[in-house]
Amino acid sequence: MNINNNIVDIKTRFSVSAKLMGNIFKFTVLAEDDETGQKVCNKAINEVKRIEALFTTFNEDSQVNIINRYAGISPVTVNEEVIQLVKRSLQISALTQGAFDISYGSIDKKLWNFDMTMTSLPDIDTAKKSVRLINYKNVIVNDKEQTIFLKEKGMRIGFGGIGKGYAAEKAKQVLKAEGVSAGIVNASGDLTTWGMQENGKPWTVGIANPNVFSQIFSELDISNKAIATSGNYIKFVTVNGKKYSHTIDPRTGMPVSGIKSVSIIAPDAELADALATPVTVMGVKPGLHLINQLPGIHCIIIDDDNRLFTSDNINLI
Repeated sequence: MNINNNIVDIKTRFSVSAKLMGNIFKFTVLAEDDETGQKVCNKAINEVKRIEALFTTFNEDSQVNIINRYAGISPVTVNEEVIQLVKRSLQISALTQGAFDISYGSIDKKLWNFDMTMTSLPDIDTAKKSVRLINYKNVIVNDKEQTIFLKEKGMRIGFGGIGKGYAAEKAKQVLKAEGVSAGIVNASGDLTTWGMQENGKPWTVGIANPNVFSQIFSELDISNKAIATSGNYIKFVTVNGKKYSHTIDPRTGMPVSGIKSVSIIAPDAELADALATPVTVMGVKPGLHLINQLPGIHCIIIDDDNRLFTSDNINLI
């Protein structure tokens, strides 16, 4: 994802990047001076660090790992923030008929390395067994007790499909609370904006060409919106001349094919992030049908034959 910066007065624009949640986050704000810009961006960075500590699966003591550790054993008491994100994730799972599923962490990863040594796909039955524990309906939320329970031993949840977008939105909220009137939070392509550029024009985003990642094939007005992109142009495998994405369909255990990239435009980055992968999994026609039923949501799809598809009422620059 490439940002088209039409800079008029660079003194009013401040940007800083940081490695967070295993990705590069870039914070761009309009501020009185660099010192003010750095100060408010530091607060946004600290907010992302807080979220990372809460939802990471790389820390044994995180609430998410404790939930996973007690899968099939007992419910785990967690804080309200975890409860609410899990509930919203389950709503996306129901909406996409399981194409999005936070229990994807249960997959048997031994089948998938997506590198040069991978020369064949597993058979359908083996793939299906690898995802047998993935089932969002077995993630039980108890609002009254404020607990989460995974019904099957071996189940694992993770927020890789929604966490970056959530963190970007939370960082934006911090910046707006600090009085920042306009800016961008770019979480490695999961991007949210508010306000206008210093020249009064909308923020625009460049949609990367999935064949030549450094090139832009179109631009989009994205002020006060968010966008997230899922694509197979970085991590994939070719088997018998057919390209397969690193994205696994949680319902079948097989890698998806047919789509090079999906970009979702939504009111907030959490929702855009959560919808990008399932549209890839669902395919062009079902994905477009879903998006066209959702008010305020749009998408751009490029298939393996380089054909461009867009949802209704979208305007590329």
